[in-house]
Amino acid sequence: MTATTIRSLVATFAVAMFAGADWPHFRGADNTGAAPTARLPVGWSAGKIAKASDAKGSDAKKGDTKEGKIDAKKESSTEGDAKPHNIAWKAPLVGRGVSSPIVVDGRVIVTASSGFRQDRLHVLCYSATTGEQLWERQFWATGRTLCHPTSAVAANTPTSDGKQIYALFSSNDLVCLDLDGNLRWYRGLTHDFPTAANDVGMSSSPLVIGDTVVVQIENKGDSFAAGLDTATGQTRWKQARQQEMNWVSPALLPGKTREEDLVLLQSPERFSAHRPSTGEEVWSHPAKCSSIPSAVASGGVVYVPAGGLTAMRYQRSGTEPMESPTKSLWTSNILSPGQASPVVYRGRVYALNGANVLLCGDAATGEVLWKLRLKGPFWATPVAAGEHLYFFNQEGIGQVVRLGQEGTLVGENELGEPILGSPAVDDDGLYVRSDAHLWKISER
Repeated sequence: MTATTIRSLVATFAVAMFAGADWPHFRGADNTGAAPTARLPVGWSAGKIAKASDAKGSDAKKGDTKEGKIDAKKESSTEGDAKPHNIAWKAPLVGRGVSSPIVVDGRVIVTASSGFRQDRLHVLCYSATTGEQLWERQFWATGRTLCHPTSAVAANTPTSDGKQIYALFSSNDLVCLDLDGNLRWYRGLTHDFPTAANDVGMSSSPLVIGDTVVVQIENKGDSFAAGLDTATGQTRWKQARQQEMNWVSPALLPGKTREEDLVLLQSPERFSAHRPSTGEEVWSHPAKCSSIPSAVASGGVVYVPAGGLTAMRYQRSGTEPMESPTKSLWTSNILSPGQASPVVYRGRVYALNGANVLLCGDAATGEVLWKLRLKGPFWATPVAAGEHLYFFNQEGIGQVVRLGQEGTLVGENELGEPILGSPAVDDDGLYVRSDAHLWKISER
C-alpha cells in the first residue's frame, strides 16, 4: 500500500468519523445564515505579521448605545504574531472564485474558475477535519465567461441535498456530482438559452429543495427561473422572468413540513412564492426589490430587501390555499442592506448597509435597536454563530461582533488576502475562501 493511498484512507476515515452539522447552501441549511450551536473563536491569525488593531478606526464610541462600542480587550491579530493562531488548516486553491464553500457530510466543497478566459471550471472537495483534498473535477465552460474584474465565473455558491452536489457557474453551466466526485449529469443552460448573460457576470446561487434544484437566471436577455430534476437534470418547469439585471438567489420559505417548503423568487418589480417541484406560483407581491442582497425567511415571516427592508407574514400550511401577503408587518428604510444579504437570528434582524454600518432591528417590529460601524467594503454576507456575528470585508479582515443589548466589536483579524465570498460554518469551524486559499478557522 502506497503512502498516497494511506493518506487518502486516513482522510476518508476522518470524514466519516468527525462529520458535523452541514452547511449545504448559501447561508446554511435553513438559508438564514445562522449556526446557533457552533463554537467558533473570535480571534485568529494566518501567521503573518499584522498591524495592531486600532480602536480609533471605528466611529463607534465606548458607552454610546446607538453606535455600539469597541471592546478594548478584543482578541485581534497583533504585531509580531508570526505563528498561525486558531487556523486548523489552509489549503491552496486554483484559479479564481468568489463563491462560498459549503459543508456536506464532513466534506468542504468549493468551486473555482481558471484560464485566461476563466473557461476552465473546477469543483474541489476537502476533508473538513484535515484539509486534505479528496478530489477535484474539471469541466469546460459552454457559456459566456465575461465578468467584472472583482467577480469570477465561479461566483455562484453550490448547493447539496446531502447526496449530490449541484454547482452552477456564471457561464450558466450546471454540474451534478455525487459526494465522491462522480459526474451524474451536466447542463449547459446557455445552449438552451443563448442570450442568458450580462456584462458583469451571473452570481445567483442554486437551491435544492426535495428532488428539484431551482435556478434563477435573470438578465436583459433570456431571463427565466427553472426547476431541474435532481436525478436526471431534465427541466421540470421553466418560467419567463423580468428582463432586468438581477443577482439575487432563490430563498427557502419553510413550510410546516418539508413537503410544504416553498421557494421565493425575488425580482426587481416583485417577489413570489412557488412550489419547487412544479413552479406553480402560490402567491406574489409587487415591490421594488434590490437586485443584489437576497431575501430571508424565518418563523413564517419573509424579510425582503425592498423599500429598505420589508417584513411580510406568509401562510405556511399546505393543507389550505396559500394566500399572498396583503400588507407588510413593517417596512424600514433604515434597515436597508447594501451588498450583503440580511441575517435573521434569535428575534433580531441584522443588515449591513452600504456605508459599512451594521444595523440591528427587532424582527417583529422593525425598530432599530443599535448600530455599529465596521471596516468595509463588504460583499460577503455575514454569518451568526453562538453569541457572535462574523464579517469578512473585501480586504480579508474578519470582524467579530458580540451580540446583546448593543453590538460590541470583539475581534478584528487579518487573513491577508481579498475575500468576497461568504463564509460557511459547521459545529466547530468557520470556512473562508479567497482566490488563493481555503481556510478553516477553529479553536480545535
